[in-house]
Amino acid sequence: MDNQPAKSKNHFLGSGWGFPVTFVAGYNKLHITENEENINDSIAIILQTRQGERFLNPFFGAGVQKFFLKMDDTLKGEISDAVKTSLMLYEPRIKVLEVKIEYSDNYNGLVEIMISYLYNQTNTRHNYVFPFHIKEGTNLVK
Repeated sequence: MDNQPAKSKNHFLGSGWGFPVTFVAGYNKLHITENEENINDSIAIILQTRQGERFLNPFFGAGVQKFFLKMDDTLKGEISDAVKTSLMLYEPRIKVLEVKIEYSDNYNGLVEIMISYLYNQTNTRHNYVFPFHIKEGTNLVK
């Protein structure tokens, strides 16, 4: 028998720093995510990063923050294309099957981005919902 510790059946999905970066209380170490949680963290990072924000990789990110426009079908298509393209370029562990955009709250500019994807190595289907605000929040009082 093999005396090595059992590896996760999904070890190919990877592991990395959790997002947002946090520490494990009392252990003085970073919170590490693995497998599905790590992929969802990666998707969140890609969707929240503005293009040009990373100095050494200025094209990284979906750049969905630039869509401060009228909430219509054209906007849905632009956001969907940006999400598909950025995930294809920056998350090689998955294949995006579908991106659906819904306007959850027109008054406050809340857009839900629903992503259906497959893990490349197992063809396991997963979904991720990302809430995105078209209108940036502010605490200025008029």
